[in-house]
Amino acid sequence: MGLDLVLRNGTVITASDSFRADIGIAGGKIAALGAALPDAEREIDAAGLLVMPGGVDAHCHVDEPAYLGAILADGFASATRSAACGGTTTIVSFANQIPGRSLREAVADYHGRAEGKALIDYAFHIILSDATAAVLGQELPALIEDGYRSVKVFMTYPGYMLSDEKILDVMAIAARHGGTVMVHAENGHCVHFLTQRLEREGRTSLAAFPQSAPAAVEREATHRAITLAEITGARVMLVHVSAAEAMAQIDWARDRGLPVMGETCPQYLIDAADRIQAPGWEAAKYICSPPPRGGDNAERLWTGVARGSFRLLSSDHCPYRFEGSDGKRSQGGEPRFRHVPPGVPGLETRLPLLYQAGVLEGRISPQQFVALTATNPARTYGLYPRKGSLAPGADADIALWETGAEVTIRHADLHDDCDYTPYEGREVSAWPVMTLSRGETVWDRGRVLGAPGRGRFLKQTAHG
Repeated sequence: MGLDLVLRNGTVITASDSFRADIGIAGGKIAALGAALPDAEREIDAAGLLVMPGGVDAHCHVDEPAYLGAILADGFASATRSAACGGTTTIVSFANQIPGRSLREAVADYHGRAEGKALIDYAFHIILSDATAAVLGQELPALIEDGYRSVKVFMTYPGYMLSDEKILDVMAIAARHGGTVMVHAENGHCVHFLTQRLEREGRTSLAAFPQSAPAAVEREATHRAITLAEITGARVMLVHVSAAEAMAQIDWARDRGLPVMGETCPQYLIDAADRIQAPGWEAAKYICSPPPRGGDNAERLWTGVARGSFRLLSSDHCPYRFEGSDGKRSQGGEPRFRHVPPGVPGLETRLPLLYQAGVLEGRISPQQFVALTATNPARTYGLYPRKGSLAPGADADIALWETGAEVTIRHADLHDDCDYTPYEGREVSAWPVMTLSRGETVWDRGRVLGAPGRGRFLKQTAHG
């Protein structure tokens, strides 16, 4: 057995097990796990480190069209760099349909934005906002068959929101061709009604934002999306679930055997609701849709994570800068919640935050952590067993973690092109110190290695 690299003496953690083992790598793939593997050209002593599959972040916004005058700070070079520095080895971002253009054109345009820039491997979801007869009858079925098997639809946002009839059409096509429909579930009509009422009452500060989209807005839309999935037989992922009331709807669907899954994110599990009450523009750093909820909501979501209510945990990385005329403050003037583009950065911090709050604080096991952040995302979106696994034959995408040393999160130490992190000053006691992508070291104790452009596009196969 000719090995290029052996990781020795680490504690291996997978979605089902934890054990001491060496890992042998050849040709960019995992060749063997065991004790006392043969010598290799290169060896890494992983004693005292945790060895896990590289993370799969299945919900990232990178280099998309402007929204409310704001431009995402991260292109593929900076997004994949920051992902690698946080232990993530695969991202799945969104090819956003461009109004008046075909889906094929949108996908081709997005490939052009990624090629020659990505440090790690990547796949694409499709955002569908203009469900024309040609899109539904020809383009979407063909793209699903070609390996773009996940399509996102919105139940809110002007310019993106689809009618229930159109969502039914999309779900029926996905069901017929083996695709997955991702749903942003908020009742857009209710959000519009509540926003207008708040503005009439003069309640336009950023602190009023959660009142424009309360939990009931998410709960109703989640149940409606589930009903549409039940009618069509579609496989559905409810993305960035923020409210425990919406989670309860997912539990209801799962109890009835419906192919309905849920995703949540660190910004909903690490209570940030009080930070939206910060004065002036500072609260803009924490505005995302749906909004973070207060009270015991975050702890209720963690209870759901532990019992299996959620299939995966993603970042929903959406990096609008705080300063400047093309970010959170793009509309200028006094801070008004309707004028602030929603979204927070989080690619690099996703895994350390979740390991700290989930594993180290006793809410989930290390095996559940790996399942939720690597294995299940890969299974869900047709990338497994190539990604999210340490089994022989899988790509050698591996994160080596150091635990015990306290790390204070500071944006100055992160590697995205945003200008802030909503988690500034938060302390964690675990961080990936080395990341391998297909056997090549791309992050090593503070050094970014590997050339931009080495990342490869991944077609999605049938889901697992």
